[in-house]
Amino acid sequence: MKDIRIGYARCSTDEQDTTAQRDYLLGARVPEASIHLDHGLSGKDRARPALNTALAQISGARQAAPADAVVTLVVPKLDRLGRSIRDLHDIADEVTGVGARMEFGGKVYDPTDAMDKMFFNILATFAEFERDLLVQRTKEGMAVAKAQGKLKGGKPKLGPAQRKHIRELYNAKTHTISDLQAEFKVGRATVYRILNEAT
Repeated sequence: MKDIRIGYARCSTDEQDTTAQRDYLLGARVPEASIHLDHGLSGKDRARPALNTALAQISGARQAAPADAVVTLVVPKLDRLGRSIRDLHDIADEVTGVGARMEFGGKVYDPTDAMDKMFFNILATFAEFERDLLVQRTKEGMAVAKAQGKLKGGKPKLGPAQRKHIRELYNAKTHTISDLQAEFKVGRATVYRILNEAT
């Protein structure tokens, strides 16, 4: 029986390292070429380039593989896949809907099993709760800093002309995401946000 394993990992900031997650996926028998990593992107954002690529690969592999092949999306932890209950359910439905499996933390998720469904829902709830808690603490910290006069509004790092130039360079295929990061001295998440802006 053919075993096709596709991995996904994510870190929220450019400063965080995905080495541990990559090592986990390699240890979980995911080939290096089938590991997809999103850097500097929040789990609340459903549209993530590497996630989209992983899901497309899952769908393509399932269609191309023999009927008895097992196709699995592997993630180190469920919260790496997302921080929204709705998004996590949508992703799980998309994976299982094409006849593939989802594995997180070494456990294969079976949507037809009552215990698995309960476990999935608990983890999804905690993932969203942790994100909401972080957002709340950040807002409270900013409110305190503002009250103490320590928080001052600043201009965006890049002006409209620079943001437009980034989109032009990327669309012309002369610069990669990494090239744009280095040239404009911004994080990967900032580049993705600019590219997603309406032109």
